[in-house]
Amino acid sequence: MFDDRSPIYLQIAEQIKNDIVTGALGEDEQVMSTNQYAAFYRINPATAAKGFAQLVDEGVLYKKRGIGMFVSPKARELLRTGRRASFFAEVVDPMIREAEAIGVPLKDVVEHIHNRESGGGAR
Repeated sequence: MFDDRSPIYLQIAEQIKNDIVTGALGEDEQVMSTNQYAAFYRINPATAAKGFAQLVDEGVLYKKRGIGMFVSPKARELLRTGRRASFFAEVVDPMIREAEAIGVPLKDVVEHIHNRESGGGAR
C-alpha cells in the first residue's frame, strides 16, 4: 500500500482524504484508530498518529475523547474546495502544454472532453 514517494504519514493522510472525497468515508463516520491502522498496515503507531494529527490540524478529522477519530462535518466539501483550487494548475494546464507539445489542437481536446461528457469516447 505504501511506497517511497513520500513519508508514510503523508500517504496515510492522503488515503483518508481520498476516502472522504470519494464518499467511502462519510461525515461523522469513525475512522480506524491509530493502533488499528498501525496493526493493519504493520507500521509504527506514532507514524499513523502523525498522519491523523495532520488531518485534525487541517480540520478533516476530529477527536472524541475516549472514543476515537471521526470525519469532520463538511470535511468532504473542504477537501473538494482545496482540490478544485489546484485542479487547473496541476491537471488542466499541464494537459494543455502536452497537447501543444505533441501537436493536438486545443479544439480537439475540448471536443474530446465534450464527447466523454456525452458518453462517447474511450474511458
